[in-house]
Amino acid sequence: MLKHRGFPGRLPSTDFQFVIRRANPKGVTPLVARKRFADRRTPDRRADEAFLGALIAHFGEDPFARGNLDAGRLSWLFGREVVPAEDNFDPASYDAMLRVDMRAAEASFPQLFDGSSEFAFDTWEE
Repeated sequence: MLKHRGFPGRLPSTDFQFVIRRANPKGVTPLVARKRFADRRTPDRRADEAFLGALIAHFGEDPFARGNLDAGRLSWLFGREVVPAEDNFDPASYDAMLRVDMRAAEASFPQLFDGSSEFAFDTWEE
């Protein structure tokens, strides 16, 4: 499993994790597109925004391996802002290639692109 060095481990001051420490010995947790409803809690929406901002800051539009990125957090964005970057995509593989769909990301999280978010991709420290 590829470990993304320099990627934030979690949302600061919360328990929302962005990466996992080690591979799951029972098998890889598959990515599934989770529905986001308008009545989601504010902390959950902030975690999605922060995670997407970190993905954009770390990878931009380039394809990236799933690696140690948290499947639960990825699943909230999967199928919309984060899409497969390969034809034979395996949702249950740590080697699966993904990419950020910048158009969908800007439509869903415009505050990341206009600079009004504390998690805007140009504000993450290296």
